[in-house]
Amino acid sequence: MEIAWHGHYVKYFEIARTALFEQIGYNYPEMRDSGFAWPIIELKMRHAKPARFGQLLKVRAHIIEYELRLKIGYVISDEKTGARLTRGHTVQVAVDMASGEMLLSSPNALTDKIGNP
Repeated sequence: MEIAWHGHYVKYFEIARTALFEQIGYNYPEMRDSGFAWPIIELKMRHAKPARFGQLLKVRAHIIEYELRLKIGYVISDEKTGARLTRGHTVQVAVDMASGEMLLSSPNALTDKIGNP
């Protein structure tokens, strides 16, 4: 079949999301230190074309929403041609690590970073 297994796309999204968090200065250790966990509560992908073995991919992540929840969009494309292969999004919510309670809005620990990267 020579195509990438569909489960790998979640890993590609994770790598891009981690890089995005590094860019805004709110990586996973900083999330933990701020007292919040950010579990993914939704994941959606739509495949236009398969990724093939040996194909160089470009994965972009961008923030779509962040006030009430954190919604991140993704585009996976062929590095050489720019052809879009997959797009999708994840939704994460803030959970207070001390109480285990889900917040109804994003904490300042995130919004301050996005508002003033």
